[in-house]
Amino acid sequence: MSVYTPGQVAEETGFSLDTLRYYERIGLLEPVGRNAAGQRRFTDRDISWLGMVRCLRDTGMPIAEMIRFAKLTRAGDHTIADRIAVLGEHDRRVEEQIAHLRNQQQAIKRKIHYYRDALAAQQAAEPDACDGLPEVPESPAGLSEAHPVAR
Repeated sequence: MSVYTPGQVAEETGFSLDTLRYYERIGLLEPVGRNAAGQRRFTDRDISWLGMVRCLRDTGMPIAEMIRFAKLTRAGDHTIADRIAVLGEHDRRVEEQIAHLRNQQQAIKRKIHYYRDALAAQQAAEPDACDGLPEVPESPAGLSEAHPVAR
């Protein structure tokens, strides 16, 4: 089994060292093993669990609910139905958040469309900077005839 330093775990999981200590203190993370010098050493199992914690946190599960889920997980297989219920309720809330964000995104898209139309109308209404200037002939021959050069 591999062991990891707190710094390695912080880098792997994206949690700060303070957050890792906090999660251990509040019981979200099981007590972490220590080496002979008393330094924390994490296992693959800890990193895997922290991946789940990251998922729950990133999707907005409150810490109290994460602690409840952690306790159920540690309690054994007789709590599987309860764990399903906790995750199912959280999944329902995540679905609501996604629907809300999609509605907000549609409002943003409508505003982008509105501004694009406004910009196009503004650009169409702006006069050409060359309006009112005399026409310049396209060919060099026409240029010399229109404006003879004194030699």
